[in-house]
Amino acid sequence: MTKATQTDVIIIGAGTAGLAALKQVQKETENFLLINEGEYGTTCARVGCMPSKLLIEAANAYHHRHTFAEFGIQHADQLTVDIAAVFERVRHLRDYFVSSTLSSIRDIEDKVITGRACLKGPNTISVNDQLITAKKIIIATGSRPIVPADWQQIGDTKILTTNTLFEQKNLKPRMAVIGLGAIGIEMAQALSRLGIKVTAFGAESLLAGLTDKKVSDALKQALAEEFDIFTEAKADLIETETGVKVVSEHNEVEVDQVLVAVGRRPNLDGMGLNTLDVSLDDKGMPEINPNSTQVDGTAVFIAGDASANKMLLHEVADEGRIAGHNVVSDGINAYCRRTPLSVVFSEPGSAVVGLSLAELEEQNIVIGEVDYADQGRARAAQRNKGLMRIYLDKESGKLIGAEMACPAAEHMAHTLALAISQELTATQMLAMPIYHPVLEEGMRTALRHANKQLQASHGFDLSRCDAFQAEALD
Repeated sequence: MTKATQTDVIIIGAGTAGLAALKQVQKETENFLLINEGEYGTTCARVGCMPSKLLIEAANAYHHRHTFAEFGIQHADQLTVDIAAVFERVRHLRDYFVSSTLSSIRDIEDKVITGRACLKGPNTISVNDQLITAKKIIIATGSRPIVPADWQQIGDTKILTTNTLFEQKNLKPRMAVIGLGAIGIEMAQALSRLGIKVTAFGAESLLAGLTDKKVSDALKQALAEEFDIFTEAKADLIETETGVKVVSEHNEVEVDQVLVAVGRRPNLDGMGLNTLDVSLDDKGMPEINPNSTQVDGTAVFIAGDASANKMLLHEVADEGRIAGHNVVSDGINAYCRRTPLSVVFSEPGSAVVGLSLAELEEQNIVIGEVDYADQGRARAAQRNKGLMRIYLDKESGKLIGAEMACPAAEHMAHTLALAISQELTATQMLAMPIYHPVLEEGMRTALRHANKQLQASHGFDLSRCDAFQAEALD
């Protein structure tokens, strides 16, 4: 081991959280080192949110041919899709997004070390046979897809994850998707819309991170029109000569390939967390303060996917900024986190905003809902599927949460998140102008439904205007 060197701050990991931390650190000091193992470029840009959305956009564009006849557009049956060209575009734009994330480190190459870092104590790491000490250390090493050990033996030509899916030059005609969280739902529908025969399995009863059964059932009903989907179906995989057999309690199917989307695991293996003199849980994780990112009582901060908290880009970036601020500050500051918001880019899209229904089981709430089957703008666009449910505190009338599987969920979820963060009541929300005809009129219907269940004055007020009971106007 070579002689130890010293610096103020060490950032381990050059993903979203690490780069966000870097920006904060650079504001206060040039005495830092950035250490990264493996490929540079964030998970989001390389194998996550960006390539997946590129694939979804292509899939949705091709899928729209099924609506053409209803619109009076003929000969949709003559359209074909070039899967190889689809994936070539995904990779081309993916590489562009990756290159933009690397711009943060191009001017600091003298402060970047490529190698695997390991803690040797609360203020020391080893990397490439070198010891480095620092006043503060940020661990932002990201995560990787979980693949059960026995499935790994099948081989990477038949077992895919999002780390390998987007590298495919072409796809075989039959695919199973294991896992019905955000990634599984998005990729199952996208692959199906590109013409792949998809069979999807989920061990849980609910889909896409939803906790409201009525909303999850609405999503499942819509998805089941496009591909076979089985919930509460724990799957086992058996390799065959030509593919993989997927076996669950009530179903068995042979496919060419399997996309495994059962979750992600923090990249903390061999990180040396046991040298921090703090207790670790059964997964080897220390207690991390989510508002400061500090491993309590130490000079170590864990941010982003590595913290196993919320593996969402905006949350990961926030954790990086918090960690970066704290390692260059005299004291440790705890910050309020943003209103919870998660979105799944299926069609209909799904989202959870604020508190989920599961988190509100013990609270006194009222629920407003709208079924999009007859919503005017949704019918006009042939997107009239899904359900939105909005949760109000019964005493105050404030909006505290929502779950939805409906058209334009990704946009309405942001409006609701703002309302929750500003502690608006349903009455205040209903005072907002909503244009006609827009999908947000459905959100207004759900707010009206909830508001009528509250004990409130019913004097004339524009926020209490009733619906017309006419599809073209409501």
